Amino acid sequence: MLIHWIWLATRPHMTDWVKASLVRHFGDAESVYFAGDFPDIEGLTQEGAEALKDRDLTPAEQILDDCDRAGLRVLTWQDAAYPRRLQNIPDPPLVFYYKGRLPDFDGLPLIGVVGTRRASAYGLTAAKRMGYQIARCGGTVVSGMAAGIDGMSMRGALTAGGSVVGVLGCGADLVYPLSNRSLFADTERYGCILSEFPPGTPPHRWNFPKRNRIISGLSCGVLVVEAPEKSGALITARQAADQGRDVFVVPGNIDVDTFIGSNRLLRDGAIAVGSGWDILSEYEGHFPGKIRRFDRTSSLTAYPDEVEKVPAKVAQKPALPKEKPSRKQKADKKAIDNEALTPYIDLNDTLPGLSADEQTIVKAIGQEPKLVDDVIAATGLSAGKVLAMLTLLEVKGVVKRLPGRQIMLKAKSRNGAHS
Repeated sequence: MLIHWIWLATRPHMTDWVKASLVRHFGDAESVYFAGDFPDIEGLTQEGAEALKDRDLTPAEQILDDCDRAGLRVLTWQDAAYPRRLQNIPDPPLVFYYKGRLPDFDGLPLIGVVGTRRASAYGLTAAKRMGYQIARCGGTVVSGMAAGIDGMSMRGALTAGGSVVGVLGCGADLVYPLSNRSLFADTERYGCILSEFPPGTPPHRWNFPKRNRIISGLSCGVLVVEAPEKSGALITARQAADQGRDVFVVPGNIDVDTFIGSNRLLRDGAIAVGSGWDILSEYEGHFPGKIRRFDRTSSLTAYPDEVEKVPAKVAQKPALPKEKPSRKQKADKKAIDNEALTPYIDLNDTLPGLSADEQTIVKAIGQEPKLVDDVIAATGLSAGKVLAMLTLLEVKGVVKRLPGRQIMLKAKSRNGAHS
């Protein structure tokens, strides 16, 4: 029953990982409620076991009454609409309280967008543009509805007529921050607002790291637009990497402090992007027919009411007539341009000079293009480590990325250069 899920979700003295482990062991929350003995689950403390023996359902009934008054609905682990992508993280929430319309979590490409609250004008404009383009490409923006980058990316997606998901670090019945009141209204109308915290829960600062794991867990990949050296967005990026999600970054000015953290992610293996299509093209093979190309440069600004403008054409200098090359020049040019590529990938030539982990990844890729997920599974390394290593191998010219989250080794020309 619904009340048992709320009862288990609100048990004190135990982590979300332990609660999920109990559900996986017993099958559902009602079975946990009526269990006489509890298995030896890692992380279940004596205090947690005592909390499970408290069978008082009055607090859970009060939460349901609060949901009725606030117009909130409840989504539990066992419901068909609960995202499978989120069930697979180590510490999923057992219960969501939400308002609005739930998207098809598993059937659509969801992209988390995060960044600093104290964003620059460039960061705000980039966030709105990326949100707009993600939506136009068929993606759904997931963010934290905070001031700054979060809110602006969601405004961009809504401007494009897309759906958005707002994940809160407080009760879903609260508007926080108040400056985003209009954004909350639009999100409820055209998307959904959800929280794992019961209605009325204040926005305590320790709630936001918990909130961040949901943003990354719901998403196929997470985009960091602008993040200083110490930022909650970096926590979300780390959690995304740990969960096996892609991490994308909008490159920023190296002289601006609010881009130090996000630029550092690029050094650590994140993928640099400049448009929504750069992101969505990675998932084209996973969502056939649902992703469409849209990477036109948009002049959307950080101001919601400003109309998109078409950039004026730049006058071009008249082209000077080109001299006809001599027959000898043509022959030389043809000889250079048509240098034949040897259609092979010689691992014996590729492996020397690579680290042990890089060699493991190269061997896992082999002679044919592979899905990144398959490479991760074949290596036995962590997802974050493989993603970082792939970026380093790409910089070294050993591998190249293909659409649809595929990777392949670069072939070599006869002169030994990668191609």
